[in-house]
Amino acid sequence: MIVAGVGCRKTVSAEQVEAAIEAALLSHQLAAHELYAIAVPATKAAEACVAAVAAARGVDLVLVVQSALEAADARTLTRSERSRDALNVQSASEAAALAAAGPNARLLSPRLAVGPVTCALAAVEDLQ
Repeated sequence: MIVAGVGCRKTVSAEQVEAAIEAALLSHQLAAHELYAIAVPATKAAEACVAAVAAARGVDLVLVVQSALEAADARTLTRSERSRDALNVQSASEAAALAAAGPNARLLSPRLAVGPVTCALAAVEDLQ
């Protein structure tokens, strides 16, 4: 199971989110059908861009609550002052991916930045 965690500002477009997810999948030679869900902090619930990408890809959109982001924070690989200030986690995209994929998840690599969007991929070993 692969979960894409996304971090972005309110002003990004669905096309920019899609580009980041696609680049992350390609960087790991993963096919589109291997993506199980897209995860974002629950504070992004009102932003249509990520929901539009999830709908277009036919995958679930997981809204990760703050306590779950913070619980996953110790397993993140990247450090961002912006994420720390906004969400009290070191990387919003990495924490979201890890939290949505579950306690046994691991990041495939540090988050990938494509323009104003970051994407991190998390996998659960025993489900692949």
